Amino acid sequence: MFDIVATGGTFDILHKGHYMLLLKAFEVGRKIIIGVSSDGYATRNQKKIINNYVIREENLKKFIEKNFNKSNYSVYQLDDFYGPTVLTRDVQAIITTESSMENCVKINRLRKSKDMPQLKIIIVPLVQDKEGKVISSSRIREGEIDINGNKLNLY
Repeated sequence: MFDIVATGGTFDILHKGHYMLLLKAFEVGRKIIIGVSSDGYATRNQKKIINNYVIREENLKKFIEKNFNKSNYSVYQLDDFYGPTVLTRDVQAIITTESSMENCVKINRLRKSKDMPQLKIIIVPLVQDKEGKVISSSRIREGEIDINGNKLNLY
């Protein structure tokens, strides 16, 4: 168990993958810092978003209340992938998926250059649907699947 862990994402359309990421964070951390991409950061990363930051943050808080009933977290607006992980020595671990692993390595590199302890990187597998395809907000947005990865009939 870690005192403080961090995780992050765009959190546009909340789905089973977000659930698993947050589940791991709440399992291993006493306090969770959740970075949510600002609208500008999401756009710079070519993320297509339906909801603006305020709505995404509000939906995330409702999602956590409904699924985890936890209050041991704080939300931080991300304008880059570093966020608070390089601002405080207190963060001990970062919860991520394989697709964001490279950013975590960069975070640890910057922490090392600032003489800060390295973060324990905890990888959560990407959640897949029955066909083995990754559940993603973009696939949900396109009407291909629902938030649990179930195929939707397009016709």
